[in-house]
Amino acid sequence: MAVQDAAPAPRRPRAGLFARLLADPGFQSLASRLPFSRGIARRDGAALFDVVQGFVQSQVLFALIELDILRRLYTHGPQAPEALARAAAIPSDRMAHLLQAGAALDLLKRRRDGRFALARRGAALLGVPGLEAMIRHHRAFYADMADPVALLRGEGETELARFWPYVFGAAGDIAPEVAERYSDLMAQSQALVAEDVLRMIPLRGVSRLMDVGGGSGAFLRAVAQRHPRLDLQLFDLPEVMPEATRRMAEAGLTGRVDLCGGSFRDKALPKGADAISLIRVLYDHTDDTVTDLLFKCHAALPPGGRLIVAEPMSGGARPERAGDVYFSFYTMAMGTGRVRSAARIAEMCRAAGFEGVAIPRAPRPYITGALSCVKAE
Repeated sequence: MAVQDAAPAPRRPRAGLFARLLADPGFQSLASRLPFSRGIARRDGAALFDVVQGFVQSQVLFALIELDILRRLYTHGPQAPEALARAAAIPSDRMAHLLQAGAALDLLKRRRDGRFALARRGAALLGVPGLEAMIRHHRAFYADMADPVALLRGEGETELARFWPYVFGAAGDIAPEVAERYSDLMAQSQALVAEDVLRMIPLRGVSRLMDVGGGSGAFLRAVAQRHPRLDLQLFDLPEVMPEATRRMAEAGLTGRVDLCGGSFRDKALPKGADAISLIRVLYDHTDDTVTDLLFKCHAALPPGGRLIVAEPMSGGARPERAGDVYFSFYTMAMGTGRVRSAARIAEMCRAAGFEGVAIPRAPRPYITGALSCVKAE
């Protein structure tokens, strides 16, 4: 008779004593009843459940935006579920569920008469430039996050990789409508980025600023408003230039901003600027591409010239939610990008020949971090 292999002995946990206690169901049950620990246990439980249901919350928000519920309440005031259901072609009982969920998320508020109105947080959402467009854009991101294990393993093409073809250097293959979609989304979402960058990094002493990878010029338009005497130059893909030309004309900046079409992958950067900005550029690309770009920035700048880098960043040794959760997985889904800490970007800048790295404290890390450095005299 064959002898069966003995079942493997269960592994002894290697976690520390405190972690082993917290992971023990009996201890959790006891902690939820003891006066000195039950508050902590309840808060931890609520926080964990928020993580568990986070995707559902995001999808509720997406539905509210996609069905224009927030805009309708802003325009028409408090509405009954039945009226909103008719406008959205949604069964009234299901609309009631959506509105209840929106109220639970503090985006809406339920009135005593059963109608729903816009809550403070919902109104604030409407006031953030580009946020509604970004939430609608999440249709692609959430499709990629439906199987996060496949994403982590790099299995298959992602929706975001198809949305952002410019990342792969396919400049000549970009359809005009794709380039316009990219430019429009970036332009809408750049307003708050520009506000924070210019708050963190003053442009005193700069005479000519070249924004590399600046899309249709949203950052430069913000700079132009604050610094009317500063010479400005935009360098981005040729496919983006028609939209940049149109938007600069709308802003009354025709002739003031020098528009230069090209790919930093294929050619050197133009010289003549004493400052170069890379606004939400590096995290789109691999280390090799970033290293090459930083060397090209160094070559294009005169001695004493400044480099400005701004984008969402990892917390590095102190992980934080925006950079290490949202933007980390977003760039992963793009296919080539990655979120880096300010310390890592500073290290790469020094390797390219820059010095005097300054890393200001970001007022809103979920919008952008920033750093600046200079080319040695």
